[in-house]
Amino acid sequence: MVNRAKYSKFIKTEASKLGFRFCGISKAGFLEEEAPKLENWLKNGFQGEMSYMENHFDKRLDPRILVEGAKSIISLSLNYYTDQKQEDPTAPKLSQYAFGTDYHFVIKDKLKLLMEVIREEIGEVTGRAFVDSAPVMDKVWAKKSGLGWVGKHSNLINKNAGSFFFLAELILDLDLEYDVNPSKDHCGTCTRCIDACPTEAIVAPYIVDGSRCISYLTIELKNELPTEFRGKMDNWMFGCDVCQDVCPWNKFSVLNTEQNFSPNEAILGLKHSDWQELTEETFNKVFKNSAVKRTKFKGLKRNIDFLKSI
Repeated sequence: MVNRAKYSKFIKTEASKLGFRFCGISKAGFLEEEAPKLENWLKNGFQGEMSYMENHFDKRLDPRILVEGAKSIISLSLNYYTDQKQEDPTAPKLSQYAFGTDYHFVIKDKLKLLMEVIREEIGEVTGRAFVDSAPVMDKVWAKKSGLGWVGKHSNLINKNAGSFFFLAELILDLDLEYDVNPSKDHCGTCTRCIDACPTEAIVAPYIVDGSRCISYLTIELKNELPTEFRGKMDNWMFGCDVCQDVCPWNKFSVLNTEQNFSPNEAILGLKHSDWQELTEETFNKVFKNSAVKRTKFKGLKRNIDFLKSI
């Protein structure tokens, strides 16, 4: 028992040193409450063409199947909020999380370091690190470990930090002291995110039709953009921040201190005409280490042309 408390405190301290804003720990187990919610979400087709969401149903609900011998889920958040904007207000818009270096690279490096210091301090610990790339219900585990509550827009919100942060996990075969006081829901009667969504993707409080979400349409969707969304994209070409921008809790957002997330001036400086005339050579140069590369040049041009056709 003493070691569990000691190790948990150590892990949280080291996570803080690495720049993680919050760190919480929950016990690995079956997510009984989430099973029917996930099943209904998939039955409604809200995953759109994200067929991978239909795979590994059992692993999504029980990390002990995903990671053999798993006992603890360490949930972490890394702030990416910035007050910098694209210089040309008429230019097609990118979600602010894409202004700097691809978060997958940044967070994976931090998780690797955290895993190393855990093994140095505690000994042989087996586990895996996850950053938005495996069947892990990160928002559910983050909520369980006290990092915040899931808002009506389905993003995690922290009372003291808003929602402009990434989530990541270490799933370990190590018994730890668990955070047992999940944050209460503080959305109240507010419906700003629902009212503001340009494509009406938030079909009910806490339920998002992913196939209508601008982030899905501009990043995940590989085929042509449906004509029903012409004129409804609010000039977003990669991702969308609308539901977070209107959330009252984001008045508590503070500027991130992660050097890798410093906005790329070459991206912010592109004018409306530059985006219209974007070449593959420029794309590869400007977005070399950016999350925007996920769309590939063809996908980003598709999005820009769709906005242009309005």
